[in-house]
Amino acid sequence: MKKNQTHISEFLLLGLPIQPENQNLFCALFLVMYLTTILGNLLIIVLICLDSHLHTPMYLFLRNLSFSDLCFSCVTMPKLLQNMQSPVPSIPCLTQIYFFIFFGHLGNFILVAMAYDGYVAICFLLHYTTIMSPKLCLSLVVFSWVLTTFYSLLHTLLLPRLSFCADNVIPHFFCEISALLKLACSDTRVNELVILVVGGIFAVIPFLLILLSYTKIMSSILKVPSARGIYKVFSTCGSHLSVVSLFYGTIIGLYLCPSANNSTVKDTVMALMYTVVTPMLNPFIYSLRNRDIKGALRRVLCRKKILF
Repeated sequence: MKKNQTHISEFLLLGLPIQPENQNLFCALFLVMYLTTILGNLLIIVLICLDSHLHTPMYLFLRNLSFSDLCFSCVTMPKLLQNMQSPVPSIPCLTQIYFFIFFGHLGNFILVAMAYDGYVAICFLLHYTTIMSPKLCLSLVVFSWVLTTFYSLLHTLLLPRLSFCADNVIPHFFCEISALLKLACSDTRVNELVILVVGGIFAVIPFLLILLSYTKIMSSILKVPSARGIYKVFSTCGSHLSVVSLFYGTIIGLYLCPSANNSTVKDTVMALMYTVVTPMLNPFIYSLRNRDIKGALRRVLCRKKILF
């Protein structure tokens, strides 16, 4: 048992392993990436709200995904930028952990709903409007919000019961929960069990459901192979598949592929990928590959031009 137990409400973040002479350069780079994330996701949310052609199940899910990415970026990026300019990068970890877990897993569940929507659109096209009713779509979104609220609260209610030692330095650029638990002086077995069991369920089951959806889609297409069917799969699911690959690729690289050498640098880079890069790229993936989004942008701009 570690000694000098005390109540610690704030922790110090070591931040990124960047040389002091390069701090301003990287701060400017991350600021540009953060603003790009905010503007890109806001643009998709506004377009979906303003254009009636996008009031469909797929774009309801996309609007929630963009909102999740926008908020997920806001959880870590402002504090990262502030800490790069602050001599004492302290932070109240409990609040950040709650919203980090909440918006991270919310995006995960929304990706599952989008995969199911793509599966119904391809395998049950004639019954699509009947199956993907407004009631079902709203239920999927509400279910995602409720589950992520439950999981976030579970962690944040378990953390205050821990005692922390005098050492309050976290070797990361945000309050990563496993790094925080290493600083605890009290028994963390319950917290670790929740991460392993509940966290594993919340991560693995959505991934398996997405795999199942794409397996069903591919088996349906392979029964009657044609160039038109393959084009339909890529036009319907291409953007979603790219986002899923980016999201789960970084998570798998970070948590399931540990490296012996330079593990701290690798973990930091992979964490930057899913906290900074992924939310920034998602709007570009959907807007550049999606004719509906580009069409909505043209209609909104033309409408504003006519009004002006």
